[in-house]
Amino acid sequence: MLRRLALALGLTLPAFMAPLAAQAAGEVAEFMLDNGMQVIVIEDHRTPAVTHMVWYRTGAADEPPGQSGIAHFVEHLMFKATDDLASGEFSDIVEANGGSGNAFTSLDYTGYFQRVAADRLGLMMQMEADRMRDLVFDPEEVATERSVIIEERAQRTDSSPGGLFNEQMAAALYLNHPYGIPIIGWRHEMEGLTLEDARAFYDTWYHPNNAILIVAGDVTPEEVLALAEQHYGPIPASDSLPPRLRPTEPPHIADRRVIFEDERVATPYVAIRMLAPVREPGDQAEAAALVYLAELLGGSGQTSLMARRLQIEEERSLFAGAFYDSTSVDPSSFSLVNAPVPGVTLEEAEADLWRMVETFLEEGIDPEHFARIQFQLEASEIYEEDNTQGLARAWGVELTAGLSVADIEAWTEVLAAVTPEDVMAAAQRLFDDPATVTGYLMRPPATDTETDTTEVSQ
Repeated sequence: MLRRLALALGLTLPAFMAPLAAQAAGEVAEFMLDNGMQVIVIEDHRTPAVTHMVWYRTGAADEPPGQSGIAHFVEHLMFKATDDLASGEFSDIVEANGGSGNAFTSLDYTGYFQRVAADRLGLMMQMEADRMRDLVFDPEEVATERSVIIEERAQRTDSSPGGLFNEQMAAALYLNHPYGIPIIGWRHEMEGLTLEDARAFYDTWYHPNNAILIVAGDVTPEEVLALAEQHYGPIPASDSLPPRLRPTEPPHIADRRVIFEDERVATPYVAIRMLAPVREPGDQAEAAALVYLAELLGGSGQTSLMARRLQIEEERSLFAGAFYDSTSVDPSSFSLVNAPVPGVTLEEAEADLWRMVETFLEEGIDPEHFARIQFQLEASEIYEEDNTQGLARAWGVELTAGLSVADIEAWTEVLAAVTPEDVMAAAQRLFDDPATVTGYLMRPPATDTETDTTEVSQ
């Protein structure tokens, strides 16, 4: 596919690219266990290693009201005791077998993974299956780990002006949807999380019929299926798994502004965010066009419109970019960011962003630039297959967002089919008088501290 696209665009494929593409991961196999657990196998026999991942279709956006942070809290508790393993023993066994592992929580999913030698796969499944249903909630462990996640928030968010600013921007963008609540949680709610809260969340969502097993590496589909049936197959499905019913966004009819001042800000910048559609099952064309729009308008490098005009030609910006996340369960956001050079105000930087949008809509897309972006996107999709761990993670994100195997396998072709006209039409829809959230991250205005030395007499 990479060579076909290069020829279609009149480009020369570098000699080093074809061999790497040929070495990429093999075909993807899909199974479904009787208990409803989805199994994905990605073969890659270049090294005798395997990545084992279990994804749960639940994340921060599925938390009960008032319990923000509970999904991440349960992720931490999953490394404590089960009925078969002592607290911390899971990680110790992975390390003792020469492997590595970790976990992560996002808005739409929670994932657990290990990378080990291929002959240790059964052991990983045995332990992961154990903690899927047999986690022990010890009061002392729960109290200790609650302090850990609160300290994690202090280090990652409260100590970062940018982190606090982004948190406020998300809260302003989503009027009703839980995407506006931070994944780590609001501190005042985190402090009140209880053992009962954690157990209830675990009991609700941690079941095989709400999980996806992804195995990538030196295995065959038959081997993985046999091991999965042995270790995960006996776990009964939940007959009370709730649907992922989330509050929906009302129409956005008013612009909102966030002004965040902090003495620690080193580089002030302005950000503009708006809601944007995402990859829908069976219909990914709009999202694909927005991927191109972000790259053409403010992608990486020096060739995008915003970077070329604002950073290079006009020298008004230290950085200017556009960002879009195409994969989530519910509508995502499209963002514009501009960090101006000293002497250019944030008000002027905001105006520069809208000036670039107007320029893009008026001037359209240069065909040669579009062809380069198209080739780069195609190449990045191909090269993703050369990293099985990254590929397994990408599949997990996409599957937990509700996309099917067919959708994921078609994504590269959907991207390749996008035309400049598609991008311009998507841009018109996105920027058609959007109700935006505009944020300023800045230092507090300087105050006059000079002492009045005028003599005052009685």
